[in-house]
Amino acid sequence: MSNYYKFSDYIKDRYGERVQKITVDAGFSCPNRDGKLSTEGCIYCDVSGFSVHTQNKMPSIEAQIEKGLKYAEWHFKAKKYMVYFQAYSNTYASVDELRKAYDVIRKYDGIVALAIGTRPDCVDEDIIKLIGEYAEDYEVWLELGLQSMHEKSLKLINRGHGCDAFEKAVKLAQTNPKINICAHIILGIPGESVDDMLETVKYAADLGIKGIKLHPLHVVRNTTLEEMYYDGKVSLFSYQQYLDIVIKVFEHLPKDVIIQRATAECHQDLHVAPDWLNQKAKFLYDLDKLMEEKETWQGKSLGFSKY
Repeated sequence: MSNYYKFSDYIKDRYGERVQKITVDAGFSCPNRDGKLSTEGCIYCDVSGFSVHTQNKMPSIEAQIEKGLKYAEWHFKAKKYMVYFQAYSNTYASVDELRKAYDVIRKYDGIVALAIGTRPDCVDEDIIKLIGEYAEDYEVWLELGLQSMHEKSLKLINRGHGCDAFEKAVKLAQTNPKINICAHIILGIPGESVDDMLETVKYAADLGIKGIKLHPLHVVRNTTLEEMYYDGKVSLFSYQQYLDIVIKVFEHLPKDVIIQRATAECHQDLHVAPDWLNQKAKFLYDLDKLMEEKETWQGKSLGFSKY
């Protein structure tokens, strides 16, 4: 048995086989980039690429899905799939526009799940109602970028919303029990202590999220964070430090919260720091090994037994 509740274990238990994730860019924008809130974006976001993003240069949603299906079937022998609307804010459009984008998944056999990544301030009752329609036919995950519960941190990263937006979005989504909620949290925001990070994790868990994605703060080219990094205003976790904080997070998470991601990756052309970031397989192996050595597991600090 794993020392933490891996998303792969959840999928295996539910479907009895691999469900391959197909990531798509539907061409949506973001209120923190298009001028509604600001044009600067979050400090870790590459705003220079936004003009390219809005020039309709990406393939259609259909083309992206079909490419993903062919690759997954050939490379992984997959027969079931999850479509993940990942890039930017995938609820930041009218209900009609969103329906048109999401409806593409209905054209393809084998798609069993839909994941929608967005900002919590881009969710309202009408959007939750729309998403609920897909939850009748698919497993649906609404992925909300919390990043931190601390207002000072949200201001520092220029998030453009407060912690209350996340709580409001979660409660709206919870009006439909078929919608699963996954929180995104950044570990290592400047000025945050370990206790601050654990408070964010506890806050999200107490709201009843079903899944969590952890991201180490990392530096991407053409971002405000890159300027801060080279100015010496940002320090990043070492490999070992990040291993240790992830284990602490797991120890403070209820055992039924699914770990969808424990670390992050970045395209090599955009990656600045830390230098250890793109070692996902090694990190996950070392994480399992270190948790075994420490004789620890998810929920241990909350009083949960391992089995």
